[in-house]
Amino acid sequence: MLTLNKLAGCEKGTMLLPVLGAMTIFLVFISGLASLGVYQNKLYLQQYGKTEALHVAEAGINYYTWHLAHAQNDFYDGTGADPGPVGAPFGPYLHAYASPSGNITGYYSLEIIPPPNGSTIVKIKSTGWLTNYPNIKRTIEVRYGIASLAHYSFLTDSDVWFGANESVSGELHSNGGIRMDGANDSLVTSTRSDYYCTDNHDCSVSYCPNPCAWINGSGCKCPAVWGSGPNYSLWDFPVTKVEFNNITLDIAKLKNNATSSGVYLPATTAGNKGYHIIFLPNGTFDVYRVTQLKSTLYQLNDAWTTYVYLSEEINKQTFVSNKNIPANGAIYIEDDVWVEGTVNGRATLVAAYLPDNVNKRKTIYINNNINYLARDGTNVLGLIAQKHIKVPKHAPTNLVIDATLLAQNGRVFRNIYYPRRITDSIEVFGGIITNQVWTWTWVDNGGNTVDGYDHTNSIYDPQVTFSPPPSFPTTGQYQFISWDEY
Repeated sequence: MLTLNKLAGCEKGTMLLPVLGAMTIFLVFISGLASLGVYQNKLYLQQYGKTEALHVAEAGINYYTWHLAHAQNDFYDGTGADPGPVGAPFGPYLHAYASPSGNITGYYSLEIIPPPNGSTIVKIKSTGWLTNYPNIKRTIEVRYGIASLAHYSFLTDSDVWFGANESVSGELHSNGGIRMDGANDSLVTSTRSDYYCTDNHDCSVSYCPNPCAWINGSGCKCPAVWGSGPNYSLWDFPVTKVEFNNITLDIAKLKNNATSSGVYLPATTAGNKGYHIIFLPNGTFDVYRVTQLKSTLYQLNDAWTTYVYLSEEINKQTFVSNKNIPANGAIYIEDDVWVEGTVNGRATLVAAYLPDNVNKRKTIYINNNINYLARDGTNVLGLIAQKHIKVPKHAPTNLVIDATLLAQNGRVFRNIYYPRRITDSIEVFGGIITNQVWTWTWVDNGGNTVDGYDHTNSIYDPQVTFSPPPSFPTTGQYQFISWDEY
Protein backbone atom coordinates (compact mmCIF):
# COMPACT_ATOMS: atom_id res chain seq x y z
CA MET A 1 0.00 0.00 0.00
CA LEU A 2 2.75 2.34 0.90
CA THR A 3 4.53 1.74 -2.34
CA LEU A 4 1.38 2.28 -4.41
CA ASN A 5 0.57 5.67 -2.79
CA LYS A 6 4.05 6.98 -3.55
CA LEU A 7 3.74 5.98 -7.19
CA ALA A 8 0.32 7.66 -7.47
CA GLY A 9 1.74 10.91 -6.06
CA CYS A 10 4.54 10.91 -8.56
CA GLU A 11 2.11 10.60 -11.49
CA LYS A 12 -0.01 13.58 -10.33
CA GLY A 13 3.04 15.88 -10.04
CA THR A 14 4.22 14.87 -13.47
CA MET A 15 0.92 16.06 -15.10
CA LEU A 16 0.95 19.45 -13.31
CA LEU A 17 4.21 20.63 -14.84
CA PRO A 18 2.99 20.65 -18.48
CA VAL A 19 -0.20 22.40 -17.43
CA LEU A 20 1.71 25.14 -15.65
CA GLY A 21 4.00 25.53 -18.66
CA ALA A 22 1.09 25.83 -21.03
CA MET A 23 -0.61 28.35 -18.78
CA THR A 24 2.56 30.40 -18.62
CA ILE A 25 2.90 30.41 -22.40
CA PHE A 26 -0.75 31.36 -22.73
CA LEU A 27 -0.40 34.21 -20.25
CA VAL A 28 2.71 35.48 -22.00
CA PHE A 29 0.88 35.31 -25.33
CA ILE A 30 -2.16 37.13 -23.94
CA SER A 31 0.10 39.74 -22.35
CA GLY A 32 1.90 40.18 -25.66
CA LEU A 33 -1.35 40.60 -27.50
CA ALA A 34 -2.50 43.14 -24.94
CA SER A 35 0.79 45.06 -25.21
CA LEU A 36 0.60 44.92 -28.99
CA GLY A 37 -2.95 46.22 -28.86
CA VAL A 38 -1.95 49.05 -26.54
CA TYR A 39 1.03 49.89 -28.77
CA GLN A 40 -1.08 49.80 -31.92
CA ASN A 41 -3.71 51.96 -30.31
CA LYS A 42 -1.05 54.41 -29.19
CA LEU A 43 0.45 54.39 -32.68
CA TYR A 44 -2.98 54.94 -34.20
CA LEU A 45 -3.66 57.87 -31.87
CA GLN A 46 -0.26 59.38 -32.67
CA GLN A 47 -0.89 58.98 -36.38
CA TYR A 48 -4.36 60.46 -35.93
CA GLY A 49 -2.89 63.39 -34.02
CA LYS A 50 -0.22 63.86 -36.69
CA THR A 51 -2.75 63.77 -39.54
CA GLU A 52 -5.15 66.12 -37.82
CA ALA A 53 -2.29 68.49 -36.90
CA LEU A 54 -1.57 68.84 -40.61
CA HIS A 55 -5.21 69.68 -41.26
CA VAL A 56 -5.08 72.33 -38.54
CA ALA A 57 -1.89 73.80 -40.04
CA GLU A 58 -3.55 73.90 -43.45
CA ALA A 59 -6.52 75.68 -41.87
CA GLY A 60 -4.07 78.37 -40.77
CA ILE A 61 -2.80 78.75 -44.34
CA ASN A 62 -6.36 78.94 -45.67
CA TYR A 63 -7.24 81.59 -43.12
CA TYR A 64 -4.34 83.84 -43.98
CA THR A 65 -4.72 83.55 -47.75
CA TRP A 66 -8.33 84.61 -47.21
CA HIS A 67 -7.06 87.49 -45.06
CA LEU A 68 -4.64 88.66 -47.78
CA ALA A 69 -7.40 88.49 -50.38
CA HIS A 70 -9.21 91.17 -48.38
CA ALA A 71 -6.13 93.14 -47.23
CA GLN A 72 -3.25 92.62 -49.65
CA ASN A 73 -0.68 94.54 -47.60
CA ASP A 74 -1.62 93.39 -44.09
CA PHE A 75 1.18 91.07 -42.98
CA TYR A 76 0.45 91.64 -39.27
CA ASP A 77 -2.75 89.59 -38.90
CA GLY A 78 -4.87 92.68 -38.38
CA THR A 79 -2.81 93.96 -35.43
CA GLY A 80 -1.84 97.10 -37.33
CA ALA A 81 1.71 96.93 -36.00
CA ASP A 82 4.99 96.33 -37.78
CA PRO A 83 6.82 94.15 -35.23
CA GLY A 84 10.19 93.72 -36.87
CA PRO A 85 12.65 94.40 -39.69
CA VAL A 86 12.03 93.47 -43.31
CA GLY A 87 12.91 89.83 -43.91
CA ALA A 88 12.17 88.74 -40.33
CA PRO A 89 8.99 86.75 -39.67
CA PHE A 90 6.08 88.67 -38.17
CA GLY A 91 4.28 86.88 -35.37
CA PRO A 92 3.67 84.30 -34.09
CA TYR A 93 -0.08 84.87 -34.21
CA LEU A 94 -2.05 82.20 -32.31
CA HIS A 95 -5.54 81.11 -33.40
CA ALA A 96 -7.94 78.49 -32.01
CA TYR A 97 -9.20 75.80 -34.36
CA ALA A 98 -12.83 74.72 -33.90
CA SER A 99 -14.51 71.55 -35.13
CA PRO A 100 -17.75 71.76 -37.16
CA SER A 101 -19.65 71.40 -33.89
CA GLY A 102 -18.00 74.53 -32.54
CA ASN A 103 -15.71 72.87 -30.00
CA ILE A 104 -12.06 74.01 -29.90
CA THR A 105 -10.00 70.98 -30.85
CA GLY A 106 -6.66 72.54 -31.74
CA TYR A 107 -4.55 75.61 -32.41
CA TYR A 108 -2.40 77.00 -35.18
CA SER A 109 0.41 79.50 -34.92
CA LEU A 110 1.22 81.77 -37.88
CA GLU A 111 4.43 83.49 -38.91
CA ILE A 112 4.34 85.87 -41.88
CA ILE A 113 7.34 87.01 -43.92
CA PRO A 114 6.35 90.02 -46.06
CA PRO A 115 7.73 90.46 -49.57
CA PRO A 116 11.30 91.77 -49.62
CA ASN A 117 12.16 94.84 -51.67
CA GLY A 118 11.64 94.16 -55.34
CA SER A 119 9.34 91.18 -54.82
CA THR A 120 5.63 90.49 -54.35
CA ILE A 121 6.14 87.06 -52.74
CA VAL A 122 4.84 86.59 -49.19
CA LYS A 123 5.66 83.50 -47.10
CA ILE A 124 3.06 82.07 -44.70
CA LYS A 125 4.28 79.57 -42.10
CA SER A 126 1.65 77.69 -40.10
CA THR A 127 2.19 75.23 -37.22
CA GLY A 128 -0.84 73.19 -36.11
CA TRP A 129 -1.64 70.78 -33.26
CA LEU A 130 -4.60 69.22 -31.41
CA THR A 131 -5.47 70.04 -27.83
CA ASN A 132 -5.40 66.31 -26.97
CA TYR A 133 -1.91 65.88 -28.46
CA PRO A 134 -0.12 69.21 -27.90
CA ASN A 135 3.31 67.67 -28.48
CA ILE A 136 2.44 66.40 -31.96
CA LYS A 137 2.88 69.35 -34.33
CA ARG A 138 3.04 69.81 -38.11
CA THR A 139 4.53 72.88 -39.80
CA ILE A 140 4.00 73.93 -43.40
CA GLU A 141 5.12 76.98 -45.38
CA VAL A 142 3.55 78.32 -48.55
CA ARG A 143 4.61 81.08 -50.93
CA TYR A 144 2.10 83.36 -52.63
CA GLY A 145 2.81 86.22 -55.01
CA ILE A 146 0.95 88.89 -56.96
CA ALA A 147 1.91 88.94 -60.61
CA SER A 148 3.19 92.33 -61.71
CA LEU A 149 2.32 93.91 -65.04
CA ALA A 150 5.92 93.06 -65.91
CA HIS A 151 4.95 89.41 -66.35
CA TYR A 152 3.62 90.34 -69.79
CA SER A 153 6.09 90.39 -72.61
CA PHE A 154 3.71 92.77 -74.35
CA LEU A 155 0.61 94.53 -72.97
CA THR A 156 -1.45 97.22 -74.64
CA ASP A 157 -4.76 99.01 -74.24
CA SER A 158 -5.12 99.41 -78.02
CA ASP A 159 -5.14 97.43 -81.26
CA VAL A 160 -1.76 96.01 -82.28
CA TRP A 161 -0.11 94.45 -85.34
CA PHE A 162 2.92 92.17 -85.29
CA GLY A 163 4.41 91.79 -88.75
CA ALA A 164 6.12 88.77 -90.26
CA ASN A 165 9.56 89.99 -89.12
CA GLU A 166 8.40 90.60 -85.54
CA SER A 167 8.43 87.91 -82.86
CA VAL A 168 7.24 87.81 -79.25
CA SER A 169 8.62 85.55 -76.54
CA GLY A 170 6.31 85.51 -73.53
CA GLU A 171 2.69 86.39 -72.89
CA LEU A 172 1.01 89.01 -75.10
CA HIS A 173 -2.28 90.72 -74.23
CA SER A 174 -4.34 93.50 -75.77
CA ASN A 175 -7.53 95.13 -74.58
CA GLY A 176 -8.17 95.70 -78.30
CA GLY A 177 -7.60 93.54 -81.36
CA ILE A 178 -4.43 91.75 -82.45
CA ARG A 179 -3.20 91.09 -85.96
CA MET A 180 -0.54 88.41 -85.44
CA ASP A 181 1.54 87.74 -88.54
CA GLY A 182 4.70 87.11 -86.53
CA ALA A 183 5.80 84.25 -84.27
CA ASN A 184 4.81 83.80 -80.62
CA ASP A 185 5.83 81.13 -78.11
CA SER A 186 3.26 81.87 -75.38
CA LEU A 187 -0.35 83.00 -74.98
CA VAL A 188 -1.73 85.72 -77.20
CA THR A 189 -4.95 87.03 -75.64
CA SER A 190 -7.50 89.77 -76.18
CA THR A 191 -10.31 91.17 -74.08
CA ARG A 192 -12.54 91.43 -77.13
CA SER A 193 -14.41 88.87 -79.23
CA ASP A 194 -13.89 90.85 -82.45
CA TYR A 195 -12.85 94.32 -83.59
CA TYR A 196 -12.56 96.53 -86.67
CA CYS A 197 -9.12 96.50 -88.27
CA THR A 198 -8.12 99.88 -89.75
CA ASP A 199 -5.88 100.98 -92.60
CA ASN A 200 -3.08 101.55 -90.03
CA HIS A 201 -2.93 97.75 -89.86
CA ASP A 202 -3.36 97.29 -93.62
CA CYS A 203 -7.13 96.70 -93.66
CA SER A 204 -9.42 98.57 -96.04
CA VAL A 205 -12.41 98.17 -98.33
CA SER A 206 -10.02 97.13 -101.09
CA TYR A 207 -8.15 94.68 -98.87
CA CYS A 208 -10.00 92.94 -96.06
CA PRO A 209 -8.13 89.64 -95.66
CA ASN A 210 -9.57 86.32 -94.55
CA PRO A 211 -10.95 85.62 -91.92
CA CYS A 212 -12.11 89.25 -91.73
CA ALA A 213 -15.16 90.58 -93.56
CA TRP A 214 -16.01 94.04 -94.82
CA ILE A 215 -19.10 95.46 -93.11
CA ASN A 216 -20.56 98.38 -95.07
CA GLY A 217 -20.62 101.52 -92.96
CA SER A 218 -18.40 100.02 -90.29
CA GLY A 219 -15.21 98.61 -91.76
CA CYS A 220 -13.17 95.42 -91.77
CA LYS A 221 -14.47 93.22 -88.97
CA CYS A 222 -11.99 90.62 -87.70
CA PRO A 223 -11.72 88.09 -84.89
CA ALA A 224 -10.04 89.59 -81.81
CA VAL A 225 -6.84 87.66 -82.65
CA TRP A 226 -6.08 86.75 -86.25
CA GLY A 227 -3.30 86.75 -88.83
CA SER A 228 -0.81 84.48 -90.58
CA GLY A 229 1.28 83.73 -87.49
CA PRO A 230 2.17 80.02 -87.12
CA ASN A 231 1.31 79.46 -83.44
CA TYR A 232 -2.43 80.13 -83.54
CA SER A 233 -3.08 77.30 -81.05
CA LEU A 234 -1.89 79.73 -78.34
CA TRP A 235 -4.38 82.45 -79.28
CA ASP A 236 -7.23 82.93 -76.79
CA PHE A 237 -10.12 85.43 -76.59
CA PRO A 238 -12.08 86.92 -74.98
CA VAL A 239 -10.34 87.13 -71.58
CA THR A 240 -10.46 89.54 -68.63
CA LYS A 241 -9.49 93.16 -69.29
CA VAL A 242 -6.28 94.59 -67.81
CA GLU A 243 -6.98 98.05 -66.39
CA PHE A 244 -4.57 100.92 -67.11
CA ASN A 245 -6.43 103.46 -64.95
CA ASN A 246 -4.97 102.12 -61.69
CA ILE A 247 -1.37 102.82 -62.73
CA THR A 248 -1.60 106.44 -61.49
CA LEU A 249 -1.76 105.19 -57.91
CA ASP A 250 1.47 103.25 -58.38
CA ILE A 251 3.22 106.33 -59.79
CA ALA A 252 2.18 108.36 -56.73
CA LYS A 253 3.53 105.57 -54.50
CA LEU A 254 6.83 105.59 -56.38
CA LYS A 255 7.11 109.36 -55.91
CA ASN A 256 6.65 108.93 -52.16
CA ASN A 257 9.28 106.17 -52.09
CA ALA A 258 11.72 108.34 -54.04
CA THR A 259 11.26 111.44 -51.90
CA SER A 260 11.54 109.48 -48.62
CA SER A 261 14.50 107.19 -49.29
CA GLY A 262 15.16 107.06 -53.03
CA VAL A 263 16.32 109.56 -55.64
CA TYR A 264 14.05 112.50 -56.50
CA LEU A 265 14.90 115.04 -59.22
CA PRO A 266 12.58 118.06 -59.50
CA ALA A 267 11.54 119.70 -62.75
CA THR A 268 14.33 121.68 -64.35
CA THR A 269 14.11 125.43 -64.56
CA ALA A 270 12.94 127.32 -67.64
CA GLY A 271 15.20 126.93 -70.64
CA ASN A 272 16.37 123.43 -69.67
CA LYS A 273 15.05 120.36 -71.44
CA GLY A 274 15.15 117.64 -68.79
CA TYR A 275 17.70 115.12 -67.50
CA HIS A 276 20.11 112.59 -69.00
CA ILE A 277 20.67 109.42 -66.92
CA ILE A 278 23.59 107.10 -67.67
CA PHE A 279 23.66 103.86 -65.67
CA LEU A 280 27.17 102.61 -64.85
CA PRO A 281 28.46 99.03 -64.27
CA ASN A 282 29.47 99.86 -60.68
CA GLY A 283 25.86 100.20 -59.52
CA THR A 284 25.66 103.98 -59.77
CA PHE A 285 24.33 106.42 -62.38
CA ASP A 286 25.40 109.81 -63.62
CA VAL A 287 22.89 112.66 -63.75
CA TYR A 288 23.16 115.41 -66.37
CA ARG A 289 20.92 118.41 -66.89
CA VAL A 290 20.05 118.76 -70.59
CA THR A 291 20.46 122.43 -71.54
CA GLN A 292 20.08 122.32 -75.32
CA LEU A 293 18.71 120.02 -78.04
CA LYS A 294 19.78 119.69 -81.66
CA SER A 295 17.74 120.95 -84.59
CA THR A 296 14.14 119.86 -84.98
CA LEU A 297 13.19 116.84 -87.07
CA TYR A 298 10.12 116.52 -89.30
CA GLN A 299 7.94 113.71 -87.90
CA LEU A 300 4.41 112.72 -86.91
CA ASN A 301 2.84 114.53 -83.99
CA ASP A 302 1.69 112.80 -80.78
CA ALA A 303 -1.72 111.97 -82.20
CA TRP A 304 -0.25 110.69 -85.50
CA THR A 305 -2.53 113.01 -87.43
CA THR A 306 -0.08 115.43 -89.04
CA TYR A 307 3.64 116.14 -89.42
CA VAL A 308 5.40 118.61 -87.10
CA TYR A 309 8.94 119.70 -86.25
CA LEU A 310 10.24 118.32 -82.93
CA SER A 311 13.64 118.19 -81.23
CA GLU A 312 14.76 115.04 -79.43
CA GLU A 313 18.58 114.71 -79.58
CA ILE A 314 20.86 116.13 -76.85
CA ASN A 315 23.23 118.87 -77.98
CA LYS A 316 24.50 120.30 -74.66
CA GLN A 317 24.30 119.09 -71.07
CA THR A 318 25.74 119.87 -67.62
CA PHE A 319 26.93 117.26 -65.13
CA VAL A 320 24.89 117.32 -61.89
CA SER A 321 26.07 114.36 -59.77
CA ASN A 322 26.80 110.65 -59.53
CA LYS A 323 24.28 108.71 -57.44
CA ASN A 324 23.96 105.17 -56.10
CA ILE A 325 20.95 103.13 -57.13
CA PRO A 326 18.93 103.49 -53.89
CA ALA A 327 18.14 100.50 -51.70
CA ASN A 328 14.42 100.83 -52.45
CA GLY A 329 15.17 101.24 -56.18
CA ALA A 330 12.92 104.31 -56.59
CA ILE A 331 14.10 107.04 -58.99
CA TYR A 332 11.50 109.75 -59.67
CA ILE A 333 12.11 112.55 -62.17
CA GLU A 334 9.64 115.39 -62.71
CA ASP A 335 10.81 116.06 -66.24
CA ASP A 336 11.62 114.49 -69.59
CA VAL A 337 14.59 112.14 -69.37
CA TRP A 338 17.06 110.44 -71.73
CA VAL A 339 18.21 107.00 -70.47
CA GLU A 340 21.09 104.67 -71.44
CA GLY A 341 23.92 102.63 -69.91
CA THR A 342 24.66 99.38 -68.05
CA VAL A 343 22.37 98.54 -65.14
CA ASN A 344 23.89 96.89 -62.06
CA GLY A 345 21.08 96.55 -59.50
CA ARG A 346 17.32 96.87 -59.27
CA ALA A 347 15.58 100.14 -60.06
CA THR A 348 12.40 101.74 -61.36
CA LEU A 349 12.78 105.12 -63.05
CA VAL A 350 9.67 107.26 -63.45
CA ALA A 351 9.29 110.39 -65.57
CA ALA A 352 6.08 112.08 -64.42
CA TYR A 353 4.60 115.30 -63.09
CA LEU A 354 1.83 115.12 -60.47
CA PRO A 355 -0.95 116.02 -60.19
CA ASP A 356 -1.56 114.73 -63.69
CA ASN A 357 -1.98 117.42 -66.33
CA VAL A 358 -2.25 116.39 -69.98
CA ASN A 359 -0.04 119.34 -70.98
CA LYS A 360 2.71 118.49 -68.48
CA ARG A 361 3.07 114.75 -68.99
CA LYS A 362 6.68 113.57 -69.30
CA THR A 363 8.47 111.37 -71.84
CA ILE A 364 11.40 108.95 -71.62
CA TYR A 365 13.81 108.86 -74.59
CA ILE A 366 15.95 105.74 -75.09
CA ASN A 367 18.78 107.28 -77.10
CA ASN A 368 21.29 104.44 -76.70
CA ASN A 369 21.61 100.82 -75.54
CA ILE A 370 20.43 99.81 -72.08
CA ASN A 371 22.11 96.59 -70.96
CA TYR A 372 21.92 94.57 -67.76
CA LEU A 373 25.28 93.68 -66.25
CA ALA A 374 23.89 90.13 -66.46
CA ARG A 375 20.49 88.77 -67.47
CA ASP A 376 20.20 86.62 -64.37
CA GLY A 377 17.46 88.33 -62.37
CA THR A 378 19.83 90.28 -60.11
CA ASN A 379 19.59 93.29 -62.41
CA VAL A 380 16.24 94.72 -63.42
CA LEU A 381 15.05 98.11 -64.64
CA GLY A 382 11.55 99.48 -64.97
CA LEU A 383 10.99 102.61 -67.08
CA ILE A 384 7.62 104.29 -66.48
CA ALA A 385 6.68 107.36 -68.51
CA GLN A 386 3.60 109.40 -67.80
CA LYS A 387 3.40 110.14 -71.54
CA HIS A 388 5.60 108.29 -74.10
CA ILE A 389 8.62 106.03 -74.18
CA LYS A 390 10.28 106.99 -77.44
CA VAL A 391 13.23 105.64 -79.41
CA PRO A 392 14.54 108.65 -81.36
CA LYS A 393 15.69 108.63 -84.95
CA HIS A 394 19.37 108.89 -83.96
CA ALA A 395 19.31 105.70 -81.79
CA PRO A 396 21.75 102.91 -82.81
CA THR A 397 20.97 100.86 -85.90
CA ASN A 398 21.09 97.74 -83.71
CA LEU A 399 19.47 98.69 -80.42
CA VAL A 400 19.22 96.56 -77.25
CA ILE A 401 16.89 97.56 -74.41
CA ASP A 402 17.10 95.51 -71.21
CA ALA A 403 14.12 96.91 -69.29
CA THR A 404 10.39 96.71 -68.77
CA LEU A 405 8.84 99.71 -70.53
CA LEU A 406 5.54 101.29 -69.48
CA ALA A 407 3.87 104.25 -71.19
CA GLN A 408 0.96 105.12 -68.93
CA ASN A 409 -0.99 107.49 -71.18
CA GLY A 410 0.99 107.48 -74.39
CA ARG A 411 2.84 104.93 -76.51
CA VAL A 412 6.07 102.97 -76.65
CA PHE A 413 7.33 103.64 -80.16
CA ARG A 414 9.81 104.71 -82.79
CA ASN A 415 8.28 107.50 -84.88
CA ILE A 416 8.21 107.95 -88.67
CA TYR A 417 10.39 110.79 -89.97
CA TYR A 418 11.18 112.70 -93.12
CA PRO A 419 13.71 112.02 -94.49
CA ARG A 420 13.36 108.32 -93.61
CA ARG A 421 15.93 106.15 -91.82
CA ILE A 422 15.69 102.35 -91.93
CA THR A 423 17.64 100.64 -89.15
CA ASP A 424 18.43 96.98 -88.66
CA SER A 425 17.16 95.48 -85.38
CA ILE A 426 15.74 96.27 -81.97
CA GLU A 427 15.65 93.77 -79.09
CA VAL A 428 13.74 94.30 -75.86
CA PHE A 429 14.57 91.97 -72.98
CA GLY A 430 11.81 92.51 -70.42
CA GLY A 431 8.45 93.80 -71.58
CA ILE A 432 6.47 96.50 -73.35
CA ILE A 433 3.36 98.01 -71.75
CA THR A 434 1.76 100.71 -73.87
CA ASN A 435 -1.54 102.53 -73.59
CA GLN A 436 -1.69 103.73 -77.20
CA VAL A 437 -0.66 102.05 -80.44
CA TRP A 438 2.92 100.74 -80.42
CA THR A 439 5.36 100.31 -83.26
CA TRP A 440 9.08 100.02 -83.97
CA THR A 441 8.51 99.63 -87.72
CA TRP A 442 6.69 101.56 -90.46
CA VAL A 443 5.77 99.66 -93.64
CA ASP A 444 4.13 100.34 -96.99
CA ASN A 445 1.09 98.52 -98.38
CA GLY A 446 3.35 95.70 -99.54
CA GLY A 447 4.71 95.12 -96.06
CA ASN A 448 8.14 96.58 -96.86
CA THR A 449 9.89 98.61 -94.15
CA VAL A 450 10.02 102.32 -95.03
CA ASP A 451 11.20 103.68 -91.65
CA GLY A 452 12.27 102.34 -88.29
CA TYR A 453 13.61 98.91 -87.37
CA ASP A 454 13.46 96.17 -89.97
CA HIS A 455 13.62 93.34 -87.41
CA THR A 456 12.16 93.41 -83.91
CA ASN A 457 12.41 90.91 -81.09
CA SER A 458 10.65 91.01 -77.71
CA ILE A 459 12.09 88.56 -75.16
CA TYR A 460 10.27 87.79 -71.93
CA ASP A 461 12.29 88.07 -68.71
CA PRO A 462 11.03 85.14 -66.57
CA GLN A 463 12.51 86.66 -63.41
CA VAL A 464 10.11 89.60 -63.20
CA THR A 465 6.70 87.95 -62.72
CA PHE A 466 7.01 87.91 -58.92
CA SER A 467 10.29 89.86 -58.63
CA PRO A 468 9.49 92.89 -60.80
CA PRO A 469 11.26 96.25 -60.82
CA PRO A 470 10.75 97.88 -57.39
CA SER A 471 7.17 99.04 -56.72
CA PHE A 472 6.18 98.19 -60.29
CA PRO A 473 2.39 98.09 -60.80
CA THR A 474 0.77 94.73 -60.05
CA THR A 475 -2.41 93.10 -61.25
CA GLY A 476 -4.91 90.68 -59.69
CA GLN A 477 -4.75 88.74 -56.45
CA TYR A 478 -2.18 86.53 -54.76
CA GLN A 479 -1.35 83.36 -56.66
CA PHE A 480 -0.06 80.08 -55.20
CA ILE A 481 3.62 79.39 -55.89
CA SER A 482 4.89 76.59 -53.61
CA TRP A 483 4.08 74.34 -50.60
CA ASP A 484 6.63 72.77 -48.22
CA GLU A 485 6.49 70.89 -44.93
CA TYR A 486 9.15 71.15 -42.24
